[in-house]
Amino acid sequence: MSQLKNPTLGIVLQNVHKVYKVASNRVDALCGVDLTITQGCIAALIGKSGAGKSTLLHIVGTLDTPTQGKVLLNGTDVSALSDHAASAFRNCTIGFVFQMNNLLPEFSAIENVMLPGLISGTNKGVVKERAAEVLRSVGLSHRESHRPGELSGGEQQRVAIARALLMSPPLLLADEPTGNLDRKTSLAIQDLLLQLCHDHNMTMLLVTHDLELAKRLPEQIVMEDGRIVSRGNL
Repeated sequence: MSQLKNPTLGIVLQNVHKVYKVASNRVDALCGVDLTITQGCIAALIGKSGAGKSTLLHIVGTLDTPTQGKVLLNGTDVSALSDHAASAFRNCTIGFVFQMNNLLPEFSAIENVMLPGLISGTNKGVVKERAAEVLRSVGLSHRESHRPGELSGGEQQRVAIARALLMSPPLLLADEPTGNLDRKTSLAIQDLLLQLCHDHNMTMLLVTHDLELAKRLPEQIVMEDGRIVSRGNL
């Protein structure tokens, strides 16, 4: 596993707290999380439901902001960015793969993959060429014109992965990416994610309840009650 020595080239969380107000109740979703993940690290984030895994992933992905603390991604303090700046940063720096693939049903596979590039304002022809390239890398060049409803669950998730890779992000965040798939398809998607991360030296933080999947990753980070309680190998 290739890693850079500079810890700012990756993910750095410093004393991150996240507090939600639910009715009159206070919910402490994250409680002073400190975490450093260097560029090229591939880690599973595991723990029981309610441990804070998805909250942490959303804050790392700039989809949410911490109540307190600092979040640095490749040296940029994203916790201090405006909504507009965070959106622009996210589009070119972070790829997301979720349990629900969130593909637009009226768009073809290649059109779904093209979306991040079109949002960035990149020339449509350039975006389409790049989208065809990443679809080929996930084994779906023959499915470019098919809409999501014409694809299997595994193929839909491969399209979602291709979309996440379009902007060549250094960071890939995955939240239960194989949770809706059968075992055989799940293993194929796991293999694909690991291979792509190694090939492109991407950092990947993957939330999962699947301990067998977690053990396939080089490192496991265990959360409990909004805190990281252990880190290493299961």
